[in-house]
Amino acid sequence: MSDKLRPDHLERAAYVYVRQSSLHQVRHHREGQQRQYGLADRARHLGFVRVVVIDDDLGTSGSGKQVRPGFGRLLTAVCEGTVGAVFALALLCQIQ
Repeated sequence: MSDKLRPDHLERAAYVYVRQSSLHQVRHHREGQQRQYGLADRARHLGFVRVVVIDDDLGTSGSGKQVRPGFGRLLTAVCEGTVGAVFALALLCQIQ
């Protein structure tokens, strides 16, 4: 267990947020998906019993005003206080 995680964190659920920005990424970059889904195993390894995987937003860009229902579910759970930790990968690309 991490020294940053307290017992009250572990009593709540860990949420894993899985997202890729385009259908092309979803279809052709499966290793990225696998790494993100693997975060559920990491959460269990750290001591979380309840792990919720949210992957509703696969193929949906995070930019602009697109609706992301999965992110909405995550935000609601955080605001309700039912989340012990959020696991997500941030991959930032810059085109030059």
